[in-house]
Amino acid sequence: MPQLDQISAIYASQLFWLAIVFALIYFGIGKAMVPKIEATIDDRNGRIEGDLAAAEGARAQAHAVEAAYQTGLESARSRAATALGEAKARATANTEARLKASDAALHDQLVAATAQVEASKTQAVAEIETATTDAVEAIVAKLSGVAVDRSTIAARVKTELAHG
Repeated sequence: MPQLDQISAIYASQLFWLAIVFALIYFGIGKAMVPKIEATIDDRNGRIEGDLAAAEGARAQAHAVEAAYQTGLESARSRAATALGEAKARATANTEARLKASDAALHDQLVAATAQVEASKTQAVAEIETATTDAVEAIVAKLSGVAVDRSTIAARVKTELAHG
């Protein structure tokens, strides 16, 4: 075969060119591309570390903001509780004052109504005494024909009404 016969004649030159191509590839990749890749990896690692540091700083800031928020919330709750207590105290005092005023007004009305009832009772008793005295005087005059003294009849009627 003629193809295999020429290998011995071109064998050395193919090895030479093979070595040159491998050397070019080695130096091309090793000296040109590897430093760029290493620089990219180092840059990426630096950015990752920077991002992690920024994230840690943001997390610490978030914790500080949350702590300040919780403190403000507790402060607002305590102020609200204090304001609620004060409002309850004012409402209780206001209600007590209105109840006292209402009780005093009702007491005054009760005293006035009691006095009016007593006056009406006294007037009614006086009218009953007068009507009874007139009736007794008329009955005695009609039955016996004798005129009895009105003051005597009034005294008797008072005595009888007092005993019931």
